Formats: sequence, structure tokens, C-alpha cells
Amino acid sequence: MSVAGKHSWAFTSRFRRNAYGWRGSSLAVSRLKEAVSEIKKAARKDPVLGAEGAVLFLCKVSPALEHVDSSSGSLGNAVNKAIEALVPIIAKAPADDKLRDRWMEKLWDAVQDDEIPYIELLPEYWGELCVTQKCASRWADEFIGTVRIVFSPDSGPGAYFKGTTVCFSALYKAGRYEEIMALLKIPKKTFWHNRRWGVKALVALGRKAEALEYTEQSRDAYTSPVSIARTCEEILLSCGMAEEAYERYAVDANQKTTYLATFRAIAKKYPQKTPEEILKDLVESTPGDEGKWFAAARSAGLYDAAIELANRSPCDPRTLTRAARDHAGTEPQFALEAGMAALRWLAEGYGYDITGMDVWMAYDESMKAARNAGCEEETHARIKTLVSRENFADRFVTQVLGRKLGLE
Repeated sequence: MSVAGKHSWAFTSRFRRNAYGWRGSSLAVSRLKEAVSEIKKAARKDPVLGAEGAVLFLCKVSPALEHVDSSSGSLGNAVNKAIEALVPIIAKAPADDKLRDRWMEKLWDAVQDDEIPYIELLPEYWGELCVTQKCASRWADEFIGTVRIVFSPDSGPGAYFKGTTVCFSALYKAGRYEEIMALLKIPKKTFWHNRRWGVKALVALGRKAEALEYTEQSRDAYTSPVSIARTCEEILLSCGMAEEAYERYAVDANQKTTYLATFRAIAKKYPQKTPEEILKDLVESTPGDEGKWFAAARSAGLYDAAIELANRSPCDPRTLTRAARDHAGTEPQFALEAGMAALRWLAEGYGYDITGMDVWMAYDESMKAARNAGCEEETHARIKTLVSRENFADRFVTQVLGRKLGLE
């Protein structure tokens, strides 16, 4: 069996205590990715060695990063991704009980010493790391008494125990679902980060209707409505109730970083729904922001709807110009109207850090599409009329295109 001390890991020298200073976030993110790649490579040849490297890395990462400015969130996200990648390596390694116990003890020490914290996500996976129900039960037994004390009304406000999530995760892995529910009944108020284990337990017990109600009852000022919606949606989908899941939770549950990504997530999850239906429901969910769904409509080939949305409320002029460029040859009428919408919003002062080049591109792409559509002269006149009505600030679009349009 492999022994970590006999292997020379490149990442160890890069993750010494206080290895990174206040401005070391970017470098640290790069080093994190390199370390994960190194461990994955080792695990492919020797799973136990890879697991030992993963444990070693997780024990070293927080002390190395404790002085780094992590306010942007990128470093924390990178650590979380590393944890998500390394947990399966540890869990799947064919280690005997003695070795796995040693790994778990080291990881628990790391969690306890994690002051920032950087590896606070690790306890979520404790049951998975235990691998067996026997191991999970042992960890649950070790911590359940402390959790009861912390949850007790006599413990006072602010009582906290780092092993609480470890305990819930271990109980869940051990199949001790009723004990999870019993724990959650102790305090007068329990927050979502604990109550979600109750939802998982109820689902595992086959009490899905109760799980749905329990989730809905978890809504409060401190809980993300997106988290609640995602959980409820998942429960209903697992019951084969896709229509109800869509009607009640799809929009809230599938919020992504862009409007286009949100549309695609829902379309993928609900193939029985037409793109038109999904787009309509999403547009209705954001009154006043109809134009922001332009890219979603375009991606679905709903060109008429896309143009209608682009003209209902402000839409990023660069997005519209790119659409005009990309579709000038295949959908010239759509491309033309997209370019015209870009010029309209530019003339009304929309867009970030707009330059003269952005204005020229919108004009040029509109005219290219017009030539393909056979309406070049008419389009030139439309643009001239649009720009001549510009009255925003210093009439920037007029300054750029005025001579070309004969407005000077």
C-alpha cells in the first residue's frame, strides 16, 4: 500500500503555511488547479496514493491561504471546486479501515483548525468520505451528543459546533434518518443549512409530500428562495410531477448567471415544454427586462420574438450587433432588425463603455444585412431618421455617423 511520505508531491512546497500574501489570490487559484491536476494524475495510476495526496492537500490548503485577500470570492470558489474534485478520489480509494480512519482524523483536525474558513464545504461530504455505514455511524455517535447540547435551548444564543454538519452527513450515510428528524426538533428555530438534512431524510424515508411541505416551511429572511425552489423542484421531479414542478418552481430554481443560461437550463430539464412556452414564462417573470431575453430567443431560433423583445426594453447594443453580424447571411431580415435595434439603444444612451467603433459596427452590420435583404437604400433612410432624432446627452451617435448620413 502506498505511503504518502514516500512520494514527493510538487504541491507541498507551494502550500506551506502563509505561502501566499494579501495580493496572492490569482497565483493561489492557479496553484490550486495545478495541485488538483497533480493529485488526479497520481490517482489514475495509484488510487490510494492519490487519496493520500488529496488528504494532505486538504490539510495544507487553509494554512497556506489564511492571509490572502479572498473578498472577490474567486479563491473560495476555487477551493470548493478542489474539494468537489478530491472527495471522490478519497472515497473511491481501496483503503483498509485503519488507513481510512487515519485519513478521517486528519481531515477532522483540518476542519477544526480552519479559521478563515476555506474548507467549510468538506463536512458536507463526510458521509461520502466515510464510505461505509459502520464508519459513518461511529462518527455520528461521536458528535451527536454535542449537537444535542448545542441545539438545546439552554445552550444560549450563538452556540456553534463545527461538527454539526459532519454529524448530519454521517447520520444520513448511516441511514439513521429518524435521528436526523429528532435532532431538528430540539431547537425552537433551525435554519436551512440544517433543515435541508431533514428534507433529505424525509425523501429517503419515502415521505416526499412531507419533505415538500417541510422545505416550504423553511422559507425565511435568511434563506435563499433559489435553494428552496431547487429542492422543491427536485422532489416533485423525482415523483414524476414534472408539470407541477415547472409551474411552481422552474423559473426560480434554475436561475443562472445569464438570462440565456437560465433559458437553456429550463429547456434541458423540461423537454416536454416548447421553447416558445418557456420563453413566454421567463419574460413574464421579469417585467421591464424583456430585452434581456433577446439572446435566449435568438438561440432558440425564435427570431421574430427576439426582435420584439429587443425593442420592448433596453438590450445590450453589442449583443444585438453580434447577432446582426452572425445572421447577416442566413437570416438577413432578422440581422437587419437586430442591427437597427442596436443603433436605437445606442442613440438612447444604453451600453457600457461605448466607443465610436461600437457605433460603426452597428451601422456596418445593419447595412450588410440590408444588402443581403435587398433593402439597402430603405435601411440607410431608416438609420438617418433614427439618428436625426437622437437627443441623448452630447448626441454621440450623431457625432460618429453624422457625416456618413448627411446630417452635418
